[in-house]
Amino acid sequence: MLGVDTGAAGAQTLPSPGIPPPGANDPGCRPAAAHPDPVVLVHGTFGDMTASWNLLSPVLRGLGYCVFALDYGHRAIDPVEQNAAELGAFVDRVLATTRASHVLVVGHSQGGMMPRYWMRFLGGAARVRGLVGLSPSNHGTTVGAAPIAGQGGCEACAEQVAGSAFLARLNAGGDTVGAVNYTVVQTVHDEVVTPYTSAFLRGPRVTDVTLQDRCPLDPVEHVGIIYDPVALQWVVDALDHAGLADPEFRPVC
Repeated sequence: MLGVDTGAAGAQTLPSPGIPPPGANDPGCRPAAAHPDPVVLVHGTFGDMTASWNLLSPVLRGLGYCVFALDYGHRAIDPVEQNAAELGAFVDRVLATTRASHVLVVGHSQGGMMPRYWMRFLGGAARVRGLVGLSPSNHGTTVGAAPIAGQGGCEACAEQVAGSAFLARLNAGGDTVGAVNYTVVQTVHDEVVTPYTSAFLRGPRVTDVTLQDRCPLDPVEHVGIIYDPVALQWVVDALDHAGLADPEFRPVC
């Protein structure tokens, strides 16, 4: 198993189990020609790899991808800048292990936004082919994070409040960077990233997906999107196109 730093418990946060989801973190996996870029799965605030990726990880492994997942930031409550550095170190290990040159990143909530910091400010863009965000907090939230920002030492919560100095710096000069492809998969029922449209990105090589545009009856919300069959079909399509989903893709509802 590829080593990951699960971290100690935060002030009021349980430690992560540190158990990779099925199909993930196999140090013997070598990317096939059909899928040359390993996929790195990045959980959201208060999450962990064990609970977040038990469906997506084995699906991707079954499709022939090398899949890797990490725990970071004491359940991602540490400052986003610090979490991004942890992601960068993990990706370096993945690339060294698999002998690949780039990764594809799939992240949920903070895990879909935080890699953008790593790519913009810590040199990560040179190592990423594409970023797929599931309900990512790209432009913050107007509710949700604010009431818990001071609880349990969750510095990342305060940074994800709309209008924070962190988000202003992250998004200054444009949402995208380098030659990276971007896909955002979002639900109109998101009650954490609000308004739900704040998840979307502006810039070249971006596909923004609203699930209900294709499947109007899909009731999925913020937490459940990582297990939503429609959302995961979009993820697979994006990965099959180097991180840039086909806007004309028609998922099975």
